[in-house]
Amino acid sequence: MTIQGKICLITGATSGIGQVTALELARQGAQLGLIVRNPQKGEATRQEIIRQTGNESIQIFVADMASQAQIRAVAEPIQQAYPHIDILLNNAGFIAGNRRELSADGWEQTFAVNHMGYFTLTQVLFEMLKAAPEARVINVASEAHRFSNQLDFDNLQLQRGYSAMKAYGLSKLHNILFTKSLAKRLEGTNITTNSLHPGVVATGFASTSSGFFKVLAQLARPMMISAQKGAETSLYLATAAEAAQYNGLYFDKKRPRTPSALAQNPEKAEKLWEVSEALSGLKLI
Repeated sequence: MTIQGKICLITGATSGIGQVTALELARQGAQLGLIVRNPQKGEATRQEIIRQTGNESIQIFVADMASQAQIRAVAEPIQQAYPHIDILLNNAGFIAGNRRELSADGWEQTFAVNHMGYFTLTQVLFEMLKAAPEARVINVASEAHRFSNQLDFDNLQLQRGYSAMKAYGLSKLHNILFTKSLAKRLEGTNITTNSLHPGVVATGFASTSSGFFKVLAQLARPMMISAQKGAETSLYLATAAEAAQYNGLYFDKKRPRTPSALAQNPEKAEKLWEVSEALSGLKLI
């Protein structure tokens, strides 16, 4: 896919791999829509991308990905700004602290941002994706999905046995299962979807966490890769012509990789989709 002039919408673009991905897409001539939680950080990111690339086709849209109401609301200005969406990059991620906290919708915060944020944003922008000649939905998952060796729908949001690491790993499992179910629904359309592991990236991502997870991140930092390296697979799935042939796969280092057995389970994928529809009240796809 030649990215020049394509409309790319990215969440979590004010730092880390999201920012690097946005910068490179802008450098290649894409029109960028950045969905940000903090408008000041969003505007600073926009100005920095313009400064570095000379590409002024960048717009900011404000929404907290933990809030279903804000995700729904942001769809309107996006629809007014663009005729369609070529690339939707669900990149925003969250790691919680030791205490289990709830979103405005009453959901465990990691689940709310990392799974339901992806699910609902894709749903509310689905018609814009359909309107593109060829569209791609890219979901940033993680090898952390392998932390989860079971998926208990009676304890989906870890009401029992909560830990930050469990919640994060489970949310990344959800990302891969969501991609699997979405891909099935997209067969025969102009849209494909894939998920990816960006690598263990040296960013401030774990700074919001505490306890064991934060210590682990600090110990692992010398072995982490740069945000530039971490963005490579997202960029590959967004821009490579051959990536159009893939649908429903999980990528690592720009190549398909086999996820955990649980992440390949079609029954679990469908059940998660049904639960997500019920929670969101959305059934558009």
